[in-house]
Amino acid sequence: MKDNYWKMKPNKSKAIMVAKRQLAEFVCDAVNLEGINFTLPEIQTLLDGITVGGHKLTDQQIAINQANSWRTLFKWVETDDFKITSEQVCKLHHIAGKEESLDWGKFRSGGVIISGTDYIPPNSILLPDLFSKMVDELSKMSDIYDQAIHLFLTMARCQFFYDVNKRMGRFVMNGLLLNSGYPAINLSAKRQLEFNNLMLDFYKTGDQKAMNIFMRSCMDNRIVKIMKE
Repeated sequence: MKDNYWKMKPNKSKAIMVAKRQLAEFVCDAVNLEGINFTLPEIQTLLDGITVGGHKLTDQQIAINQANSWRTLFKWVETDDFKITSEQVCKLHHIAGKEESLDWGKFRSGGVIISGTDYIPPNSILLPDLFSKMVDELSKMSDIYDQAIHLFLTMARCQFFYDVNKRMGRFVMNGLLLNSGYPAINLSAKRQLEFNNLMLDFYKTGDQKAMNIFMRSCMDNRIVKIMKE
């Protein structure tokens, strides 16, 4: 699979190396997007195994879950064990949603709503088939970033889990990218308002075009330059 936009050549070792160096940034932005106000130095301290004062233990657990999920993803990619299957996605959710999501580690068995929109996610009975359809649709796309962003957006809109859906979508998106030798996309918390507005439109229409453009704009041009060296 190729990158037809930036014209980067796949290099799994380099892509993983860059992502590992971004780990604290990935975690910091992810938790801030959830309204948990950690600074980057605080996240770096947590990743070193030292608790940080002034934060709820539940918030620290969410940050640690995020870091552990990334580490698991790195391991799977490095050992060629990454797969886009419902079983593996549920294993990752068991880490990412620990003590935060209802029934973490398994697809939801009931209904959910998404704040700010009238859109209703699909009935839980349909989720296994929707997951298979999501994966099957990848074969229709020739660009690796179109494939990856499709995974993120579909997982967010289907709401396969009771919680931690957007974060899980980004994990699967970036797992595919890293496994294919391309750099991960980090969604900066500084762009939260723009992201939220676009996602509300996407939930309503299901049209991925605007969100695809937005997610590509989140790619750090410095990383593209490193990958093209």
